[in-house]
Amino acid sequence: MFYHLFEYIDANFNIPGSGLFQYISFRAALAVITSLLISMVFGGKLIKLLQRKQVGESVRDLGLDGQVEKSGTPTMGGLIILAAIIIPTLLFAKLNNIYTITMLLATIWLGVIGFIDDYIKVFKKDKKGLAGRFKIVGQIGVGIIVGSLLFFSDEVVIKEKVQNSDNTEITLDVSNDSQWEEVKSTKTTIPFVKDNEFDYAWLLSWLGDGAAKYSWLIFIPLVIIIVVAVSNGANLTDGLDGLATGTSAIIGVTLAIFAYISGNVIFADYLNVLYIPNSGELVIFISAFVGSCIGFLWYNSFPAKVFMGDTGSLALGGIIAVFAIAIRKELLIPVFCGVFLIENLSVIIQVSYFKITKKKTGEGKRVFLMAPLHHHYQKRGIHEAKIVARFWIVGIMLAILSIVTLKLR
Repeated sequence: MFYHLFEYIDANFNIPGSGLFQYISFRAALAVITSLLISMVFGGKLIKLLQRKQVGESVRDLGLDGQVEKSGTPTMGGLIILAAIIIPTLLFAKLNNIYTITMLLATIWLGVIGFIDDYIKVFKKDKKGLAGRFKIVGQIGVGIIVGSLLFFSDEVVIKEKVQNSDNTEITLDVSNDSQWEEVKSTKTTIPFVKDNEFDYAWLLSWLGDGAAKYSWLIFIPLVIIIVVAVSNGANLTDGLDGLATGTSAIIGVTLAIFAYISGNVIFADYLNVLYIPNSGELVIFISAFVGSCIGFLWYNSFPAKVFMGDTGSLALGGIIAVFAIAIRKELLIPVFCGVFLIENLSVIIQVSYFKITKKKTGEGKRVFLMAPLHHHYQKRGIHEAKIVARFWIVGIMLAILSIVTLKLR
């Protein structure tokens, strides 16, 4: 909103300072500040409102330290996160940008699914919430829409450097657009390999010429799988005060770096990564995302005054998944989302091993004391705050490793 307003003012009135809104870094800083203010200032008011409405968490006693004390803590705090992401994005981002539109659509869609789930739990007094099949259908819907937008939209392209007659790359001249060729491509970034690129169309090369136009048959299902996996991973991670929030903030900073590099011709050329024009606008969105997580952490850190509920956790995971796909870093998700992955795997391993051993011996056995993994450490007597801090440290290490992959090939 403000970007388009000040663009008009700068073009027609030439008022000093109005050109600042052309800079991504300036708008990203405003987005962070605004999201922090929204989540910290208005977050407190929303928490009081939730307390008055008695929108409290109903905690099932699993024998964990400090668990019973959390009963009655306001939930649905994800509304704070959603507001702190959406409002700064509407204010400072280009609203006609395909990437901005895609991220806002995914955020609202997943936020609504989570809100319905929390509403059923809190107001309908149904602890099961929204049936799992409806959640999956909603997540699949997001995957189909996002995958279709990113695959079929003419605005989603990459730019590749034109080759010299001897098949070598020309020396970069940022002011010379003729050095770059705009390509509609299904290429993505693959870590730890020399060329650092993988084309989904290659998987259909056996169909012959023209097979690339059918690569949506691979791309869209992959988008669906990633969205479902990461959003559920964030949902499972949201079991300790500040764990999902802090981990998401760390991942958000990593994605912000990737988005800035991918959308900047100089850095993309220097690091030899895919140059994705117009994707730099995503930095404003992810800056609001990081600010909202940090601001919410003010109330969600131990001992938590509010829980995000599925309203927040499903949205956070879905945002991370869609954002990574948009900047073509989805194959790096197992690295920078390693905490989510471990939490997901711990549940899969626990359930699978229990079913296998019960079928073979008649008595189910467990690998972990409890799943997801953070509850395993709680059962071992480690304090909740220490578990969260250590998971954050692991998340930071994985984030650094992800960034290092830009040069480690």
